[in-house]
Amino acid sequence: MVELPSLDRSALLVIDVQNDFSLRSSPHAVPGTHELVPTIAQVVSGFRAVGLPVVHVVRLYLADGSNADLCRRPLLASGVPLVRPGTDGSQVRAELQPKPPFTLDHESLLAGKLQDVGPNEWAMYKPRWGAFFATELETHLRTLGVETVAIVGANFPNCPRTTIYEASERDFNLIVVADALSCAYPQGLDECAGIGAHILVADELLTLFGGGGSGAANR
Repeated sequence: MVELPSLDRSALLVIDVQNDFSLRSSPHAVPGTHELVPTIAQVVSGFRAVGLPVVHVVRLYLADGSNADLCRRPLLASGVPLVRPGTDGSQVRAELQPKPPFTLDHESLLAGKLQDVGPNEWAMYKPRWGAFFATELETHLRTLGVETVAIVGANFPNCPRTTIYEASERDFNLIVVADALSCAYPQGLDECAGIGAHILVADELLTLFGGGGSGAANR
């Protein structure tokens, strides 16, 4: 196993942890996501505590479905308001919000801009499964000096896994937080490890911060 990279040049990508995808009351909730929100929140808090970047990556589907993946367009065109701009369902889960909390600036996000939501923390819209496709994410991370990305969120087979592979293609070191990804499964995690990702659980990652094993904890 390749040695775990130093965490002082890492950033956290939080994928699609929005109300419509995670609240138990939502008809479109991804199974298991609500139950993992506390763990995801712990990881987010850990990155905040050491001053490392956090990016909340979100989906926003227009009412006609024109900006969605092909397989989602019929559902959206039928009138289903899934993560529709301006709705409560599109917002990032309250448990992950900084203080003070933020409301997504849908117009700015859909225009491709990153929204500053807190110290060293942003929200970003992605138009497809992967967070790097047709977005400014790579440029943003390079500007921050990021070399390693840690990934949490919903749901592993789709957006997180695509983002993991896109990050690998761009030569970022990878940390996959297995117990903070809904619908993660052993073979998929093994395959991510096969392309060089470090598979950790939240407690392992947070221990590295708390124990000073990263340089970031001593900034």
